[in-house]
Amino acid sequence: MSAAETSPAVPPSPAGEPRPLTAATAGVGHRPPVRIVHLGLGAFHRAHQAWYTERTGDGWGIAAFTGRSPEAAEQLAAQDGLYTLVERAADGDRHQLITAVVEAHDGADLQTLSGLLASPDTAVVTLTITEAGYRLASDSHDDGAGPRLDGADPLVAGDVAALRAHGIGGVTTDGAGPENVDGTRVRTAAGRLVVGLAARRAAGAGPLAVVPCDNLPANDAAARAALLGTARLVDAELADWIEATVSFVGTSIDRITPRTTDADRSSVAAATGFADAVPVVTEPFSSWILAGDFPAGRPAWEHAGAVFVRDLEPFERRKLWLLNGAHSLLAYAGQLRGHATVAEALADPAVAGWVEDFWNAAERHLTAPELDVPAYRAALRERFANPRIAHHLAQIGNDGSLKLAARALPVYRAERDAGRDGAAALRPVAAWMDQMTAQVTAGIPIADPSADRIDTAVDTGRSGTGQTDTDQTAALLAVVDPALARDEQTVAAVAALRAGSRTTVRR
Repeated sequence: MSAAETSPAVPPSPAGEPRPLTAATAGVGHRPPVRIVHLGLGAFHRAHQAWYTERTGDGWGIAAFTGRSPEAAEQLAAQDGLYTLVERAADGDRHQLITAVVEAHDGADLQTLSGLLASPDTAVVTLTITEAGYRLASDSHDDGAGPRLDGADPLVAGDVAALRAHGIGGVTTDGAGPENVDGTRVRTAAGRLVVGLAARRAAGAGPLAVVPCDNLPANDAAARAALLGTARLVDAELADWIEATVSFVGTSIDRITPRTTDADRSSVAAATGFADAVPVVTEPFSSWILAGDFPAGRPAWEHAGAVFVRDLEPFERRKLWLLNGAHSLLAYAGQLRGHATVAEALADPAVAGWVEDFWNAAERHLTAPELDVPAYRAALRERFANPRIAHHLAQIGNDGSLKLAARALPVYRAERDAGRDGAAALRPVAAWMDQMTAQVTAGIPIADPSADRIDTAVDTGRSGTGQTDTDQTAALLAVVDPALARDEQTVAAVAALRAGSRTTVRR
């Protein structure tokens, strides 16, 4: 079957107007029971974990909960959880009907979440909540102790107060019990999981696995820190139970999934005959590497191409540095040079050269033979250059203060430890600073959890303040890595890169 043909999983297009997509209209019969609960219902989950689960075909259904807005759940629920996955290759599209999501709920529906987690049938919780969603302290790694929850974060503090007030911590101030927690007052994924796991503990439903699927190093440790940190602020005994009963599985995830457009919806309707409100467009490539225990079982994801390893770190570094690091560099340098998508930015010889320099620096520290870095780089060039995947640089550039700490600075430190200047690994940071400065100057909002600090840092270098570009560079670097901001050599190197690449922001 060619890439432009429609998969047999989607019925042929009928004549006339497209039909609504539901289980009845698509001829989908029996659905599997819920065995997986997912937090963070969005396009990537549906292009990745749900797709792998669909391909196993071994009877594991997913109940997915949204993050901030219920809209995605409402749209998906109206379609009985069904949606079209479009694999967009350079030579055409392939469509597949995905049926693995059997329930879709508002993330604030803690009663339903608690009921599902209290069931022994539920064995796995997956997460796609973004780097910012773990609410970790910005200096988590400064002392080498690993990630830790930011207990002073307003969302975390609000969750803890709400959970204690509703009896999750054994202290009830308003007569309400855990089953009646107002989900609109519990806004973090960890806070919501604490409610659900309290219900599981009370029901004696046994162990399960938490599987974070976000792009940050040691995401299993990040999930553990977020969940246990929240639980300990609410109920120490519950936290002890979670620590003894819940496993945390590390993952490296990879599949480029741009935002769905109205044009995508129209093309799906034309190809399938269904008016799908929430199709997902993604690339043909997909990777999922996992390490950890599943005490209550799991789908046979390896039959769908997932890989289970003992040591995840080398694969995690390869992906974070080569793919995500290059994405960040493309996002900021590309926008500054007037480009809108990854494919456009990579076609710019200057930007492409910076990416190759960054990859060269990273490759020197990715030496395990099983990583096959030359082949991985070649595949990335092909994937990035796909003109039919409109992966927008502005979307990739969100939350840069968090992403750069994991994607670029470890390469810089490794290079410097090896006696080199590490300039190639600092270029994504310099480009981010220039992009943030350009956006603040132009009045373009910054999508970053540290947006206020970035605004203040940009003001440091403005004329009339009596401070220099180097002062501004140090102030911006402190948002990403306070320790490096105190290193004069690093600040000077970043400032020199910025001075060599001044240009204007795309509006």
